[in-house]
Amino acid sequence: MIITNVENVPGKRIVEHFGIVQGSTVRAKHIGRDFMASLKNLVGGELKGYTELLNEARQESLERMQKQAEGLGANAVVNVRFATSSVAQGASELFAYGTAVRLESE
Repeated sequence: MIITNVENVPGKRIVEHFGIVQGSTVRAKHIGRDFMASLKNLVGGELKGYTELLNEARQESLERMQKQAEGLGANAVVNVRFATSSVAQGASELFAYGTAVRLESE
């Protein structure tokens, strides 16, 4: 499965289009991580707990999007994008979407 954020894959051509596929996850960290992040806000620096949270959420949303594309018979997802939104206090959604296609070599 090719996952890319470009519209076309060099050396390949799109032979079938399956439409938009998506994957999302809503995540929140436990109160201990939130507390440590609030302390880190006082001194500055990377909020490693949140960085880890977003990396996990990105991976999970990509896997869900890929699974949906595979279910349609696609062998690639092009023009992939990510979006985030806050769904509740302390919880955020990470959303991945793209276009499922079947590619063949040129």
